[in-house]
Amino acid sequence: MSTAVVSDPPVVTGIGVCAPTGIGAEEHWQAVLAGKSGIGVLDRFDASSYPVRFAGQVPRFAAEDRVPGRVIPQTDRWTHLGLAAAEAALADAGVDPSALPEFEMAVVTSSSSGGTEFGQHEMERLYQKGPSWVGAYQSIAWFYAATTGQISIQHGMRGPCGVVCAEQAGGLDALGQARRLTRAGSRIVVSGGTDASLCPYGLVAQLSNGQISTVDDPTRAYLPFDAEASGYLPGEGGAILIVESTRSARERGVGDGYGTIAGYAAGFDPPPGSPRPPALRRTIKKALADARLEPSDVDVVFADAVGAPAQDRAEADALAEVFGPRAVPVTAPKTLTGRLYGGGAALDVATALLALRDGVVPHTVGPARPAPGCAIDLVLDQPRDLPLRTALVVARGHGGFTSALVVRRPERTDVRRTEKEIR
Repeated sequence: MSTAVVSDPPVVTGIGVCAPTGIGAEEHWQAVLAGKSGIGVLDRFDASSYPVRFAGQVPRFAAEDRVPGRVIPQTDRWTHLGLAAAEAALADAGVDPSALPEFEMAVVTSSSSGGTEFGQHEMERLYQKGPSWVGAYQSIAWFYAATTGQISIQHGMRGPCGVVCAEQAGGLDALGQARRLTRAGSRIVVSGGTDASLCPYGLVAQLSNGQISTVDDPTRAYLPFDAEASGYLPGEGGAILIVESTRSARERGVGDGYGTIAGYAAGFDPPPGSPRPPALRRTIKKALADARLEPSDVDVVFADAVGAPAQDRAEADALAEVFGPRAVPVTAPKTLTGRLYGGGAALDVATALLALRDGVVPHTVGPARPAPGCAIDLVLDQPRDLPLRTALVVARGHGGFTSALVVRRPERTDVRRTEKEIR
């Protein structure tokens, strides 16, 4: 086994989660281990006339309890979720932004569609009542960078800030950019992503990709790598992570946190009909090379798991080509949440870090009969206890975006991460 790692990889010292599986990293993690689904009837609006009526919705989330009151009418639910997750991640990391140099703190998030619900309400006012009824905040609340901007303002973070728009792959791309920023001098980068497009406007836009399942049973609608796979279910939420330079983490006395971001790569699929192969296989190989690891070093893969047969087969083939048929455990906890677009891959990274911390691979809830030709070791039925050191997270976004990220467990256990022993 290779023991070489990228020099001075940044560490993840805090995790904040707002997801259908719960609010808070531990609530989410316990739901994942228990196979407790956050999929239910879509009730944020009357979806009875739509072909999809199930989705993953964040439970018990009240913006007024978690977001400054003056910000709520200025921003979309997607930003509310991001602000709450960022606050939780900073608290988890023990970071007091007021005690750090403002230009050494950065923010990079992912976004898939911006503030669609806010934008829809403003468009309704425009069409029904006229231009004078459109609020001034429409100009910023819908914007892809709104969450990044609001986190930056809220916490006085004036270092490099940005947003990545690459649909489901964006969460990994944002974390890849966070790693670059720590190497360029940023101490702390608030990164990851959330999404919230469960409104008529957002749902119609999502339906256009033709991959959302219309099966009228929430337990059978999202079955990646299964013989009955019919697409996926949408969801909202995601995760925000604190990516910190190793030097900063050690100076603060927080050790190695949850783990390191050891490798990252991104690619783009060729257009339909091209003789060139999809980008996933070579993207995975580049991410492993970036981490200076061999395929045999990877202990678990968190799959993209679209749930569409052709997409699943392409992913399974890529994994089998890189690692060998059924050579590494593969899991897709997103069947409990739905695909969260800009927030999905970041939540997968958070889940992977928790898996490394506790030495357990969460199972994939739903699939029961593997699709023909999918030569992967999909973890089913119950979590699998394993000695874990390295996890690979893969993500693909609509239109061809493809990303892979490698995270590794710390060499030594941080004294703040002993909850499993306490339990």
